[in-house]
Amino acid sequence: MTPLEKIVSVLLALAGIALLFAFQQFRLDAAEQRADKAEKEAKQLAADLNDARENPVVITQYVDRVREIRVKGDTIIKKVPVYVTDEADAACTVPAGFVRLHDAAAANATPDDPSDTDARPSGVALSAVAETVADNYTACHELAARFDALRDKLRRSPYVTIEPDGSTAP
Repeated sequence: MTPLEKIVSVLLALAGIALLFAFQQFRLDAAEQRADKAEKEAKQLAADLNDARENPVVITQYVDRVREIRVKGDTIIKKVPVYVTDEADAACTVPAGFVRLHDAAAANATPDDPSDTDARPSGVALSAVAETVADNYTACHELAARFDALRDKLRRSPYVTIEPDGSTAP
């Protein structure tokens, strides 16, 4: 082996070792990142567990409130035929414009320009409108109760402070 071949083989060996060290360093960095993430998750889970242990009544309170809201809403929907009879359905035609406007409001979209067809009957019964409105209000009340639960949880969180004006601070 000539001296040049020896130098090249030593350089190749050093390059291989350097590549091996770089690969090991990459693996080590990735493992450290996973460990840091796992530690953060463990701390958060421990905080959540402590919160749940300290406040089981609060958690149950909101679950029960949402369930109660749903039961009341379902009861109201079941009573629609009592309050909106078949005679009322027959006597009151729901115009197509009302249905279009309601659907646009539900989708949070601007309705199209009104037209002559909006005055025509839609074929939707008044009782169906009552059921839809009752279900929408029930969903709204459920979301409000869930929002209250989330707001209260954030107020108890050791990581977030809610200022009197409603803003949050870390």
